[in-house]
Amino acid sequence: MHDQINEIMKQTTFEYNILPKHNLENFFVSEANKDAYNFIINKNKFNDYSILYGPSKSGKSHLGLIWKEMNNAAIYDNDNYNDIIQCKKNIFVDNFLDGLNEENLFHLINHCFNNNLKILLCADKLVSNYVFKLKDLSSRLKSFNFVGIKKPDDELIVNLINKLLYDKQIIINNSEIFSYVLKRINRTYKDIYLLVDKIDKLSLEKKRELTIPLIKELI
Repeated sequence: MHDQINEIMKQTTFEYNILPKHNLENFFVSEANKDAYNFIINKNKFNDYSILYGPSKSGKSHLGLIWKEMNNAAIYDNDNYNDIIQCKKNIFVDNFLDGLNEENLFHLINHCFNNNLKILLCADKLVSNYVFKLKDLSSRLKSFNFVGIKKPDDELIVNLINKLLYDKQIIINNSEIFSYVLKRINRTYKDIYLLVDKIDKLSLEKKRELTIPLIKELI
């Protein structure tokens, strides 16, 4: 376990502060998200009409913004419908089920179909579990390609914690801390972010290097 974690830590480069936040190089690829990553960066007709699913904090918005830049797409929200429908650009819709205007989305999808434009929808809920009032929209979405981000694996957990703590100017050099965390943390993206926030607060309070005894106060 320690050797594996040390190898992951060696592969992590700390250039986050000089790279745009949603740069392609700032996205960590692991078994948990490689299918979604490969799908998003693959430029072919197969992913012209797609839905990307991922739990909250899983990086789906990051991937969506990478897709937006690669495809020169416009970002749609409920306030810019008229502008988007006239611009004839590819369209990216993040968290499309939140505050959904079904009529507008249905027309946007038809707009893309009729003008040979691409559209990517991101969601943190499974579309199959969502009940649409507009049956035509539900039918349209069934023709979309679907790709999902899985629960975080060891590699992704280590890299995410490293990255998030680095942003707070906290660096962990002790692989045993990660071994301890990996055995105890709930494997959700939300819990990773919560742990990092707790570590940040504890670090500010204690004002000393992180150790396993300190981490034990948190999980």
